[in-house]
Amino acid sequence: MGLSTSARLMAAAAIAMGAFTTGAFATPNFMKIGGLTSQPIGHYELCQREPVECRQTTARPRPVQLTRKLWQSMIDVNNAVNSTVLPRTDMEMWGVEEYWSYPQAYGDCEDYVLEKRRRLIRAGVPAGNLLITVVRQPNGDGHAVLTVVTSMGDYILDNLEARVSVWTDTDYTYLKRQSASHSGKWVTINDGRAIAVGSVASSR
Repeated sequence: MGLSTSARLMAAAAIAMGAFTTGAFATPNFMKIGGLTSQPIGHYELCQREPVECRQTTARPRPVQLTRKLWQSMIDVNNAVNSTVLPRTDMEMWGVEEYWSYPQAYGDCEDYVLEKRRRLIRAGVPAGNLLITVVRQPNGDGHAVLTVVTSMGDYILDNLEARVSVWTDTDYTYLKRQSASHSGKWVTINDGRAIAVGSVASSR
C-alpha cells in the first residue's frame, strides 16, 4: 500500500532536515539575474486590485541567513499549503485564463506561491527574499514557484514537489522573477541554457 500524502510530506521533511545537518548547504548556489522585464499579467492585475502587493521595497537586498529555524519554516509552510489547498485552474475557479489570488480552499500554482510568500513574511522573512518566479516545465508548460533567497543559495517552494530544493536541483527552466528590491518589478533569469524565453508573461 502506498504512503498517504501526509506520510510522504513527513518523510520529505525528515530527509530535508537531515540534509541541513549533513553539509548539503556547503556551496551557495544563486540564480544569475538580468535586467528588468515584463510583469506577468496576472501579477499586474493583482497589483491593481491590491496595490500593497507591489509597494514592498528593499534598499539593499541581501540573502537572509539560512538558520535551522528558517529551514524548518520553509519546510512547514511548503507542506502546509501544499496539503491544504486543492488544485484548480483559474478557468475552473474564475472563468478566465489568468487570475492571481490568495487561495481559500482552491488555487493554482501562483496562488500557492502567494500564500507561501504571505506566511513566510508573517514568520519574519523579508519580502525581498521571497520572490515569485516564473519557470518552464520540461513539457513546455508555464509554472510559478517561490524562490527563497538565503545565505546558502536560492531555494524553491513548489506545489508540485514536497521537498524544498536548491533551484538547480529542479527540472525547470527559469525565466523571470520579482525584483528583490521592488515587489512590483520583474527581472530576467539567465538560466545558462540555450532557451527562447520569448514573451512568457503568465503561468499555468
